Amino acid sequence: MVGIDRRHFMVAGSAAAAMPFLSRQASAQAAWPSRQIRVICSYPAGGQTDLLARAFGDYISRQVGQNVIIENKAGASGAIGTAEVARAEPDGHTILCSISTTFVMNRVMMKTPGYDMDKDLTLVSIIPGAGLLLVASAKSGVTTLEEFVAFARKSGKVNFGTYSAGSSPHMTINELNRQYGLTIEPIHYRGEASMWTGLAEGTLDAAMGSYTAAQSVLQSNRGVAFAVHSKKVDAIPNVRTLPEQGATSKFFTVSGFSGWALPKATPQPIVDRLAQLCVAANNDPKVKEVLNTFVLEPALGFKETNALYQRELPVWIESAQALGLQPV
Repeated sequence: MVGIDRRHFMVAGSAAAAMPFLSRQASAQAAWPSRQIRVICSYPAGGQTDLLARAFGDYISRQVGQNVIIENKAGASGAIGTAEVARAEPDGHTILCSISTTFVMNRVMMKTPGYDMDKDLTLVSIIPGAGLLLVASAKSGVTTLEEFVAFARKSGKVNFGTYSAGSSPHMTINELNRQYGLTIEPIHYRGEASMWTGLAEGTLDAAMGSYTAAQSVLQSNRGVAFAVHSKKVDAIPNVRTLPEQGATSKFFTVSGFSGWALPKATPQPIVDRLAQLCVAANNDPKVKEVLNTFVLEPALGFKETNALYQRELPVWIESAQALGLQPV
C-alpha cells in the first residue's frame, strides 16, 4: 500500500506541476486576440493585396470582437513589411498579408531581404491565384500558343511585357525561350497598369498579367488572349492553358498566391484559429466580392496551405534561378 500511495503521490504531484503550464497555454488560446490586431500589408493601398487584407480583416474583426487595422508597408518587393512582421512579438497580434513574390521569390532575388521565410515566419493561409493571361497585340494576328511561337520565329525579335523583373511573366518568357528556341525579349515595367498601356499603344508585341487588369486591352480589342499560364479562367473558358497547348515546363503547373503569415514562434492554437477564420471568410459577401473581382480561389486551411507551398516551392526556385539574375 505504501508503494501504491507513493506512486499516486508522484502522479498527483506531476499533474499539479503541469497544471500552471496547461492553464497558461489554455489562457493564451482563450485570450487571443486580447487587443487590436495589426495586419501589415506589404504592398501599396488600393491594389489587390490591400483589398484582400481589408476584406478579410473586416471579417476577422467582426468575428473576434477586436479592431483590425491595416498598415501598408510597401517597398522592396514586400520585404520591408515582411521584415517588420518577422521581428514582431509572436502573439498573433501582428499579421502579414503579402504575395508569393514575398514568400518565395525574394529568397532568390535578394541577398539580404531582412527575413528568412523558413526560420522567421509561419505561413497560415493562402489564396491561390487564377491563371495569368498571355495576351498578344491584335496586329500580330496571334490567337494560340502555336501561332505565337510561329510569329516569334518569323519576326526574329519579339518583345514581351512583364510587371517586374523576376516575376511570373519573366519566368514564363524564359521557359518558352528554352523550350522553343526563341529569343523573346522581356520588357520590365513597374506594375501592370503601365505594361498594359504599352501593349495598347503598340510598343509591345505581347504581355502577361491578371485577367482583371488585362480588361483594358481585351475590351478595346487591342489585345487577344492566346493562352493562360497554369489554370483556366472561368470567364474565358475557350482560352487554353500553356500545358494544354504543348508547353512542358513544370513552372506552368504552379500559380501565384496571396496569403497570411505570422511570426514563427506564434503558438499553434493561434495559427490554427487564424487559418480557420480565413477559411470561414470565404463565405462573407465582402470577401466574395474581392475574390470574384480578381478571379481568385478561396483561402485554404493551414495544412492545405503548407502542403501546396512545400510542393510548389522547389519549382518556383528552380525557374527563378534559371533566369540567371544576380541577387541584389
